[in-house]
Amino acid sequence: MASSITPSFQTSNLRSAFLGERNGIFVSSVPVTRVGFLRKIIECKESRIGKQPIVVPSNVRITLEGQDLKVKGPLGELSRTYPREVKVQRDESGVITVKKALETRRANQMHGLFRTLTDNMVVGVSKGFEKRLQLVGVGYRAMVEGKDLVLNLGFSHPVRMAIPDDLQVKVEENTRIIVSGYDKCNIGQFAASVRKWRPPEPYKGKGVKYADEIVRRKEGKAGKKK
Repeated sequence: MASSITPSFQTSNLRSAFLGERNGIFVSSVPVTRVGFLRKIIECKESRIGKQPIVVPSNVRITLEGQDLKVKGPLGELSRTYPREVKVQRDESGVITVKKALETRRANQMHGLFRTLTDNMVVGVSKGFEKRLQLVGVGYRAMVEGKDLVLNLGFSHPVRMAIPDDLQVKVEENTRIIVSGYDKCNIGQFAASVRKWRPPEPYKGKGVKYADEIVRRKEGKAGKKK
């Protein structure tokens, strides 16, 4: 007697788990909704420094051609080319305003910077700037010889520095150096170059420092306690 035996794995409704069913038990699938992120463009606030207008004195002449600005006054003449992130405008009363041309992160960074640089140009050619340095140390002294600034800073030889044509350097009491001119960037660069030869050290304060600089002092090594 031939009897057909059906294997058990055929009767059991075994399907792949990838189809959502296993051993005859239907696994319900929950629809997952796609999560979306809403992007909101936030407009940055205008720089408090950048939005301030620049008043031009009567003895200063301004020439504006596109992104090029020229400023001429009784002390000298300066020019600057502005990047595309900012734009310079001048009204009929002679007031200069620097505005953002783009709404980008770089434009926000350039806005206040170039407004300050423009104001420094106007003030420089009309009033000028100065930077004062102080020499602290036994035997440290400075003098002006022709177009050179000569510094004695404890080296085996004196240090000679050529004075740029657009700067004036004076020495008072052999230890006070006054750097003046109409370009604030050049004044700061020359003063930093002088200070670099002997920066003030923190133990005795010896060196070349700015007149308004505060040198943080350190306590020296204490002797052995008995």
